[in-house]
Amino acid sequence: MAREVTTDGFQKEVLDSSLPVLVDFWAEWCGPCRMVSPIVDELGEDHAGKLDVVKVNVDHEPDLAMKYNVTGIPLLGVFKDGEMVKQLVGARPKVAIESELKEYL
Repeated sequence: MAREVTTDGFQKEVLDSSLPVLVDFWAEWCGPCRMVSPIVDELGEDHAGKLDVVKVNVDHEPDLAMKYNVTGIPLLGVFKDGEMVKQLVGARPKVAIESELKEYL
């Protein structure tokens, strides 16, 4: 299961990571977020050692959401070398997400 990251841990957990990091920006009230959540967890398990996966609750961490221009959720952001290099907005099936992420896996 992907771990929750707060603003305090974002630098260490995401920006300083040696692996690409998939960040699931989500909220509890968001239906599509709940649909994507188990897929995100599976991606973390399936690609352990190649891709790190974390979650950011935008209601609890509005500063992170604002900093990374999260205007729609779920937003899956890929961070590499301290920068967001890709964004996927909206719910998608696992195969579609993996296809979009293949260059980072």
